[in-house]
Amino acid sequence: MIVLLGVAGAGKSMQGRLLADDYGYAWISTGEILRVLVTGKRRQEMLQGKLLSDEEMIKIMDKVLGLVDVKEEFVLDGFPRTIPQCDWILEQVKNGAFNITAVIHLVASEEVVRDRLFHRGRVDDTDEAISRRFSEYKVVTMPIIDHFTKANVRVYEIDASQEPRAVHENIMKIVNLNSQTNQS
Repeated sequence: MIVLLGVAGAGKSMQGRLLADDYGYAWISTGEILRVLVTGKRRQEMLQGKLLSDEEMIKIMDKVLGLVDVKEEFVLDGFPRTIPQCDWILEQVKNGAFNITAVIHLVASEEVVRDRLFHRGRVDDTDEAISRRFSEYKVVTMPIIDHFTKANVRVYEIDASQEPRAVHENIMKIVNLNSQTNQS
């Protein structure tokens, strides 16, 4: 499993798609999944930039991961977003459900993120929602980086403000290096 982390607008989905296409991996985008599966009041809250609870997210991810062959490499985009979600992944790894090939943290400034999100034109990319996402990312998601590191999982940081092709080439170097290491 290759985990892509980063704030909304860092390029996780673009890079996840490219990686999946180049290597033939399954691509699991929590954002795409949630936009399809979440309805009613929860959907309205999500469109306002509010995150689903850890329990809701883990339940959804457990179901989704049951649909793919997790013994094969796959790309996980946008999950985990909190320490409890990270703990769930680490527990799955400990129990042999799947392995972590690499955790890739796409790092982008708030200025770059705002520009990208405003230009993609989604209804949930309001100024208020973007500010909330960036704030939640700093407080809730950033600690995941340390959490993975403390669990002896190497986290690779990539400057996501570069052109998408340059970001992709950096990711491919990491994936190729880790794939060779895991085969040895």
